[in-house]
Amino acid sequence: MEQTKTAVRFVKSDSLPPAPGYSQAVVTRPGRIIYVAGQVALDRSGKLVGEGDMRAQTQQAFENIKAALEASGAKFENVVKLNYYFTDTSQLPMVREVRDKFINTANPPASTAVEVRRLVRAEWMIEVEAVAVVPD
Repeated sequence: MEQTKTAVRFVKSDSLPPAPGYSQAVVTRPGRIIYVAGQVALDRSGKLVGEGDMRAQTQQAFENIKAALEASGAKFENVVKLNYYFTDTSQLPMVREVRDKFINTANPPASTAVEVRRLVRAEWMIEVEAVAVVPD
């Protein structure tokens, strides 16, 4: 049995369609799994950041994910899956620009992007949730 020090392997295969900016699959070995609830553009005091500004809201959502990961003993390099729920998928290239400041772009997490009519609060434009695996 092959032993490896890393708990995560990002899968890239010629048998799958191209995956620009994300991995088609991620294999994890034993490790601590962290599920980060959907994060929106609320600052530490609960105030909205970037009303009407998708870039500012995305930045705040990723800052919140970073804070949740750090509070859980993890880093963005441990993220294996991101789920995006946003009100305008035409903004995906800009969302990826912000995301790329946080993730390892050589091995991006597996991702799902879903356009929704609206989020729980009408002023929210994006919600992002994450799953991370920290090696034992």
